[in-house]
Amino acid sequence: MKKQKSDIESIQDIQFMVDSFYGRVREDDLLSPIFESVIGEKWDDHLEKMYRFWETVLLGKYTYKGSPFPPHLNLPVEGEHFNRWLVLFESTIDSFFAGEKAEKAKMQASKMAEMFEAKISFYRNQGFEPLA
Repeated sequence: MKKQKSDIESIQDIQFMVDSFYGRVREDDLLSPIFESVIGEKWDDHLEKMYRFWETVLLGKYTYKGSPFPPHLNLPVEGEHFNRWLVLFESTIDSFFAGEKAEKAKMQASKMAEMFEAKISFYRNQGFEPLA
């Protein structure tokens, strides 16, 4: 008998989701070099920040403080990177979770990928930096 997937309900679910997703990112030929070059030995810090971000978005516990876009502005990324990121994220969610919050996570990730890609392109084309 196949175990039914549950929704994302706790910080433990968030941690499992984030760890599973970034495990896939770290093995991905396209994304891994970018993440490794920026994060290096600071994966624990990055994962902790991602736990807080998703806990805020999905569970309504306001533990994330910051602005997610600026650290991404100067990354060497294009549409293919955002597409791969999104495929890995959505497949991670679909592998382990089902429900309202799981769907919200995928929707939020899709919106972020679209917005980040558009903003990075805009700033590159305009030749200036965003306000901090």
